[in-house]
Amino acid sequence: MKELLSGNEAIARGAFEHGVRVAAAYPGTPSTEILENLSTYDGVYTEWAPNEKVAYEVAFGACLAGTRSMAVMKHVGLNVASDPLMTSSYTGVRGGFVVVVADDPGMHSSQNEQDSRNYARFAKVPLFEPSDAQEAKALLGTAFEVSERFDTPVIFRSTTRISHSKGIVELGERKEGPAPEYEKDPSKYLMVPGNARNRRVALEERTGRLTEFCNGFEGNRADYGNTDIGIITSSISYQYVMEVFGDFSILKLSMSYPFPDDLIRTFASKVEKLIVVEELDPFILEHVKSLGLHAEENLTPRIGELNPDILLKARRTLTGEGDNTVGSAHEETQSPADPPARPPVLCPGCPHRTVFYGLKKHKPIVIGDIGCYSLGGLPPLESMDAIICMGAGISAAMGVSKSGIDRPVVGIVGDSTFFHSGITGLLDIGYNRGNVTIIVLDNRITAMTGHQNHPGTGKTLSGEDTFRASIERFGEAAGIGRIRVFDPYDLEETAAVLEEEIECPEPSLLISRRPCLLSGGKTAPPFHVDADGCKACGICFKLGCPALAKETDENGEWKAVITQSLCTGCSVCAQACPFDAIVRD
Repeated sequence: MKELLSGNEAIARGAFEHGVRVAAAYPGTPSTEILENLSTYDGVYTEWAPNEKVAYEVAFGACLAGTRSMAVMKHVGLNVASDPLMTSSYTGVRGGFVVVVADDPGMHSSQNEQDSRNYARFAKVPLFEPSDAQEAKALLGTAFEVSERFDTPVIFRSTTRISHSKGIVELGERKEGPAPEYEKDPSKYLMVPGNARNRRVALEERTGRLTEFCNGFEGNRADYGNTDIGIITSSISYQYVMEVFGDFSILKLSMSYPFPDDLIRTFASKVEKLIVVEELDPFILEHVKSLGLHAEENLTPRIGELNPDILLKARRTLTGEGDNTVGSAHEETQSPADPPARPPVLCPGCPHRTVFYGLKKHKPIVIGDIGCYSLGGLPPLESMDAIICMGAGISAAMGVSKSGIDRPVVGIVGDSTFFHSGITGLLDIGYNRGNVTIIVLDNRITAMTGHQNHPGTGKTLSGEDTFRASIERFGEAAGIGRIRVFDPYDLEETAAVLEEEIECPEPSLLISRRPCLLSGGKTAPPFHVDADGCKACGICFKLGCPALAKETDENGEWKAVITQSLCTGCSVCAQACPFDAIVRD
């Protein structure tokens, strides 16, 4: 049986077919759909963990009981999980253990561009890279086999294009692994220094055996065509190479760490000119050069996504072929005209809007965080000064406040981010007597990645009822004496709370609570603008709501109008209008 699956769907299917019993993740584009799909299969326990470190440790704990398990995250999530990654490389595994990490070249939905292949070399663990959905499903099984055979965690790297592109996938049946069975072995798993020193030696011995295996691994294959040029590549880059350089010789690496040195040397000896095609860091290229081999450089960029047009230019540089001689198979396609720019904005009726609207009046130093509310730093709200990483909206704000600067400081996080990595920062403020205002934008969901549940929603990944973690009680436990909950749809209340707490000489925790409209928040009848009452003052546009627009008459004079199909009836613009010109239908 065959189905059209995305790479993420194929990875989920592969985990099911290859006997995974436990899988944990924190949602993050482009990896989110893996756990969402895997949760629909019987026989697999899946969970949204509070953060990626916890997800890694939950899954790794399951593997210590002898079952196959998997942790899933995006590239920045592997930074969070790097602590257990490094030590688990020493301990090894009992059941197969794979960490799936999805990189985001081009930063489609990320705060940085990162090449997670470097973690494989850093942690000294095997690295697998599929180049399409079918290979993603099949190669995941190989990753688990290698994990168990060589007693090691394995990194399975995807990218945005692999994760979200679809292809035909051959489906199979589930193969159950062994039942869980725990064996006590402190010398292997108890990482006190005496044991860790021995495991460090075992790690190096394992790397040697893995290198030998990698040289003979059938997924690393050389296809010889025209030997004037030989190309070493992996992952999605292989697809682009096949499209543009398909008539030349190609060495495809599906297991790209440890490096298959013998295979690389043999391939290089059979071609006249050697190049490496890869996205982001020169991970393979630098190793090829370390072998004493010459490879052409500066043919592909180290920033942003690779694409066939970039490779086509590289081909012309290497071969001297002109536009008329490359051939129809390699002609550049004519891209359609670029669509008009669409600046990202908060959704109509977003409950976060009034907080940023109010902050702009007070002009404190505002440290933001990762989430939909990052858009509060863009025009017209422009009420955020810095974004670093998840949780830093609280801890970095604490640092600013301790710098000696004589200005009020505000830290902003979302509810999911608070549970991810904000609690420890709040504890730091209470413990170290900080003077900072922390605002949690609580819309009752992980909105940015597609409305996944978290500990504050009262629902698990599978939709089961569970306890609902309280942000207020965490604040109390952290020693924060001033805790206030307010409705961001009430513009007057929001302004009053912000004014009072920003000027208060002690720390406070403010919780702006209103459900996201896209995940069950209530809407109301829309508003419209009374043209006779509108004075064209422009105050309503300072809210940045996409439902508001300007309508210009033949004399060039404008009035505000509301797009009825976009208006959610939140009433914020009506409250902001000083002339009461915005009324409900």
